[in-house]
Amino acid sequence: MRFPLSMTVGMGAYIAKNKISPRPEWQKTVAESSDAANPFKIIMHARAGEAPEFVHPMINKRFPLVLMLEPLHACNLTCTGCGRIREYESTITQRLSVEQCMKAVDECGAPTISICGGEPMLYPEIGRLVSEILGRGKNIILCTNGMFIRKKVGQFKPDSKFFFNVHLDGLEKNHDISVEREGVYKEAIEGIKIAKQHGFKVCTNTTVYKETDMKEIEELYTYLETLSVDGFLISPAYGYSAVNQRDIFMTREDVMEKFKDIDRLAKRFRINNTPTYLDFLKGDRKLPCTAWGNPTYNVKGWKGPCYLITDAHYDTFEELMTKTQWNHYGEGNDPRCDHCMVHCGYEPSAALGINSKITDTIKLMSWAFR
Repeated sequence: MRFPLSMTVGMGAYIAKNKISPRPEWQKTVAESSDAANPFKIIMHARAGEAPEFVHPMINKRFPLVLMLEPLHACNLTCTGCGRIREYESTITQRLSVEQCMKAVDECGAPTISICGGEPMLYPEIGRLVSEILGRGKNIILCTNGMFIRKKVGQFKPDSKFFFNVHLDGLEKNHDISVEREGVYKEAIEGIKIAKQHGFKVCTNTTVYKETDMKEIEELYTYLETLSVDGFLISPAYGYSAVNQRDIFMTREDVMEKFKDIDRLAKRFRINNTPTYLDFLKGDRKLPCTAWGNPTYNVKGWKGPCYLITDAHYDTFEELMTKTQWNHYGEGNDPRCDHCMVHCGYEPSAALGINSKITDTIKLMSWAFR
């Protein structure tokens, strides 16, 4: 199976329950304040004078699937395409307490927690945090550059609900260029080997940029298979407002061209993206963004509206769900969304079966049990 049976069944049951009976307090939409002052806003989020082009089919059935938990934003790298170390430069030394993290986990209730950052392995209590989240029965994806696995592997215990997710954007030369430091690829590979030797599940995450050669990604996956890596996550890069290197990012048309052959890779390798999302990347399927499906919590609070765009931070999850004007975002509604096709916005839509086809269930079951 692609994921442990308990993880697959649990997520399916959670989705079914919440689609039938979502929590009513998350479905109301609070009117926008007349006060336009917002210290977090980067660009005005709605096209002035225009009504939203598209109303999301689940706008009144909102619930989270994956919590993006950022206990800190500090990092030992300055990756070219990363917005976090730039956007949160003023709070780069701050971090959440384990108690604050667990409050967010409980408040949100999502079945899967993606611990990210920054580099979460720099978090002093990362072992305790993982242990407490697992104690809640949650699934964990620990996103890391892999450089600290060797040093900190002893802080964790193998668990079917826990994955190390090591970021690799290509083979050695190009990966080290993307993270702006030589030797990172070797350390990451060594981290993967050590994690597997200790019995942990390991997947990798690859961001595809405008200059990425998909043949190199195929070579990377071929090599990683020899290390018994458990799966591969892939996503097109998206231009954070905080990142100035605009030439590395792709338009929606560029993404479709880049991923036109993704079906062949998906048949060859254990790619963890759903078939529906991969169809979306090829341009064979239309999906709306379901940003509330992957909410982000960090040192400033609940980040709205999504992992990539910051127009506000909220004190509570309910405020994020009710005060964010969700119908102002997405392709055609906000210019910042027009070329975004990243998995954190669109995998929830695929998982929820939006714009589904008759064959989707068969494809999804075949994918899940492969």
